[in-house]
Amino acid sequence: MHRPRAARRHRPGLRDLLRILEHTPALVLGRRLDVLASNQMARALLTDFDALPHRERNLVRFMFCDEIARSLYAHWDTHAQDIVASLRRDAGRHPHDPLLAELVGELSIKDEDFRRWWADQNVYRHTHGSKHFHHPIVGPLTLNYESLTLPADPDQRLSVYTAEAGSSSEEALRLLAAWIRLPETSHGQHADH
Repeated sequence: MHRPRAARRHRPGLRDLLRILEHTPALVLGRRLDVLASNQMARALLTDFDALPHRERNLVRFMFCDEIARSLYAHWDTHAQDIVASLRRDAGRHPHDPLLAELVGELSIKDEDFRRWWADQNVYRHTHGSKHFHHPIVGPLTLNYESLTLPADPDQRLSVYTAEAGSSSEEALRLLAAWIRLPETSHGQHADH
C-alpha cells in the first residue's frame, strides 16, 4: 500500500512568489489542506502557521480547533462547511490516505459541527470567492480569493487574497502590512491597545 509523505515540500520558486506578494496574503496548500508555506501577510491575517508544530499546520485543524478562527471569520459556519467539503473532495481523490483518516477521526471526535458536516458528504472545490473577516488589529475585511492548482503538482494550490481597489478592505490590508513591519517589540504593545 502506498503511504503518503507526512509533510510535502513546496518548490523554492513558490517561496519566492510568496515573498514578492508582500502586500497580499498568500499561502500554498497541500493535501488535507496542509499549509505548506505562507507569506507574512497570510500569517498576520490568519495565524502564524510557521510557528506551529508541523502537525498543526493545517487549515482544517485551524478552522475547528483554534478559537481564533471562530472569531476571525465573520461567517464561520459557511467557511467551515466549505473547508469540510474541500477536505471531502481530497478524500475522494486519495481514499487510502492514513493521515487524512487520522485528521477526520480527530476532528470528528473534537467537534460536533465537523462531524455533522463531514457526514453530509458535500464535495466542493475552492477556486475563487470572497471571505469576510473580523480581524483583531484592522477590523472588518472582505477579501476575494483565487485558488490556483499548480500544474506541476495537482495536490498543491496557491491561494491569494485580494481586496477590491479603493475599498475599506484595501485600506485595512495596507494597515495590516504596516503593522507587521513594526519592530517586534511593538506588536505586543500594539495588540494590547
